[in-house]
Amino acid sequence: MKIAYIGIDLLISALFSLMENDCEIAEIFTCKTDNKTEFNTQIIETALKHNIPISVKKVTLSDLERMADMGCDAVICAGYYYKLPVCPRIPMVNIHPAYLPVGKGSWPMPIAILRRMEASGVTIHKIAESFDTGDILLQTKFSLSENESLVSLMDKVNLVIKALIPILMHSFSTLYENALPQGDGEYWQAPTAEDWTVTHDMDAEAADRIFRAFLGYECIYRTAEGDSFELIGGKICFEKPQSNHFFVMDNGVYITADKITELKA
Repeated sequence: MKIAYIGIDLLISALFSLMENDCEIAEIFTCKTDNKTEFNTQIIETALKHNIPISVKKVTLSDLERMADMGCDAVICAGYYYKLPVCPRIPMVNIHPAYLPVGKGSWPMPIAILRRMEASGVTIHKIAESFDTGDILLQTKFSLSENESLVSLMDKVNLVIKALIPILMHSFSTLYENALPQGDGEYWQAPTAEDWTVTHDMDAEAADRIFRAFLGYECIYRTAEGDSFELIGGKICFEKPQSNHFFVMDNGVYITADKITELKA
């Protein structure tokens, strides 16, 4: 199949799996990222290595029309910041890291951990006019552990993607034609700064859950004095860390992080 691919590094396993399953990648579309917690570097390197045209501009209907004119069989999106226009001339599917119809929205993975969900999943669905509402081609559910982190959850997501892509490519037309409506489900608003903020008086379990839900991304720690710090790789420690860079919560539990930056008022 000839594919137009849209995405960032977060779900790059989809691109690699497509290429491993003999798909011709006609063009890659990505977007600018901070390259601090979310990246596009692997996507760009892959495009350059294989001489695939790549764009970091926002995808337009004209781009999709051009892909149809080039004879692309499908557009596959796996992690993208913007709402895509729908082009009736070409099949368009999205790979979503949640078991739809529950978990519609731009960032469902941390929310699944914050809500202590017992399971999550991956859904491949048609791209529709509204976010994450299109008919479902394929999906797989997996369990979440009590100590699940965003990193371990994404490891599971990427393993599922690698398993689903060969099935998708082998029977794309049939799956697309027989895709099933989702039903109402739940739309989850994207987390806000309040969701990734840990305070000095918070209990250890709640703080640990926040750090796990946003592992690899910025969290905020607010001290008793009202100072705020940005933490990347924050974690709870019940023994005093060997590093000199740590905080002590009101309950005596320690917080350390891979990177600590004071946030100026």
